[in-house]
Amino acid sequence: MCRWLAYQGSPIYLDELVYEPEYSLIHQSLEARKAITRVNADGFGLGWYTERSTPGQFHEVLPAWGDENLKSLTHHIRSHRFMAHIRSSTGTQVSRSNCHPFIIGNWMFLHNGQIGDFTKVKYELERRLPEYLYIEKRGTTDSELIFLLMIKNGLRHTPVKAIRTTIAEIESVIEEKQAGEHPFKASMCISDGDQFWVVRYSTDEQPPTIFAKPQQDAMVLASEPLDSDPQWKIIKPQTITHVVGNKTIAYPIEETSAFTLQQKATS
Repeated sequence: MCRWLAYQGSPIYLDELVYEPEYSLIHQSLEARKAITRVNADGFGLGWYTERSTPGQFHEVLPAWGDENLKSLTHHIRSHRFMAHIRSSTGTQVSRSNCHPFIIGNWMFLHNGQIGDFTKVKYELERRLPEYLYIEKRGTTDSELIFLLMIKNGLRHTPVKAIRTTIAEIESVIEEKQAGEHPFKASMCISDGDQFWVVRYSTDEQPPTIFAKPQQDAMVLASEPLDSDPQWKIIKPQTITHVVGNKTIAYPIEETSAFTLQQKATS
């Protein structure tokens, strides 16, 4: 399983979270504490917002702990909102196009987890993408496909509904293809450049961890705490958490209704 972090608040240098904490993301690339896979060496990525309309990004396939470019970039890039991700592949190749976060326009997305038995449902899920989104696909991961399905389902206009609809749609295809032997697990962070939506969900109700640490004018989110500060609180499972500034609103994930209702409305 991968590890990730996200930050929004007063501008800081990226290395203040990526490198400096006791259990930084770089430390986790060598020894994750709350994951099945302890070493995360299949590439990494950064995505950050500035005053420009679209975010910047940097992807590399080397292990994060040994990349001097990453160390230099995080030391010099200052941002009010950013994401960082270290990858442990669940089967797809190690390539820059498969590194997170994924970006389309002003939207940014990252994911830890997997669609169980992805090869059985990949074709059907890809067929559900409209052409204008299918041609945006660069890699081969289930993560990027989830992001594109969310955009197809209305992420730009109604994020919570789009997330619910996408989860229900994926589950409907898993059921249709009888591909539910392994669970669909999702620890996700999504941003439009102004706020975050965080998803912690699994069909076996044991989703990957996400922790939140509110600060005076900021919010830090991470797969596992970056230090021993007791302010870290785990995000509730089976929820979508909307993060505005350092405040959160949690919504339950309705497993069956969203996609069914959309199907009925368009039939």
